[in-house]
Amino acid sequence: MAYELPPLPYDYTALEPSISKSTLEFHHDKHHAAYVSKYNDAVKGTELDKKSIEEVIKEIAGNSDKQGLFNNAAQAWNHTFYWQCMKPNGGGTPTGSLAKKIDADFGSFDKFVEEFKSAGATQFGSGWAWLVLDNDTLKVTKTLNADNPLTSGQIPLLTMDVWEHAYYLDFQNKRPAYIDEFIGKLVNWDFVSENMAAA
Repeated sequence: MAYELPPLPYDYTALEPSISKSTLEFHHDKHHAAYVSKYNDAVKGTELDKKSIEEVIKEIAGNSDKQGLFNNAAQAWNHTFYWQCMKPNGGGTPTGSLAKKIDADFGSFDKFVEEFKSAGATQFGSGWAWLVLDNDTLKVTKTLNADNPLTSGQIPLLTMDVWEHAYYLDFQNKRPAYIDEFIGKLVNWDFVSENMAAA
């Protein structure tokens, strides 16, 4: 049951000028594709091949003998999720039940933005910033390298990739500028709302 590299949910130029065509081509076609390919090669012909990638991630998390497999599985999943977290002319503020839940759990949308930006900016090295549902409460968290909230029983609603390959061609070392663009102009709040409703 090979895990397929999904196409981007928009054109390579759709997120410009926030994220360039070059970044999406390298990030999706090279980095993401490599994670998917290595994951498929590693599970082919094993018992894990019959399981969904989410099941594999949860099953092998924390197993030092399978760290390489975990890294490729989680990175394949994380990127597929990340692409859907953005859309052309995104950003702004959420509406409906998601907006109410953010106000209830963070105090205000601005407080959420402050926490999310801080999580992305202070993640040392490579990793991810997340908005998750944890026991019916919205929380901001961050993970190192390939780690994701699936391994700790949290439900991911939104993620932002803060590995350098996500932004370096466009922003060089200015990670906070990329974070501002992500929150202000790219977030697909419809996708986030759908994730919360499904949870």
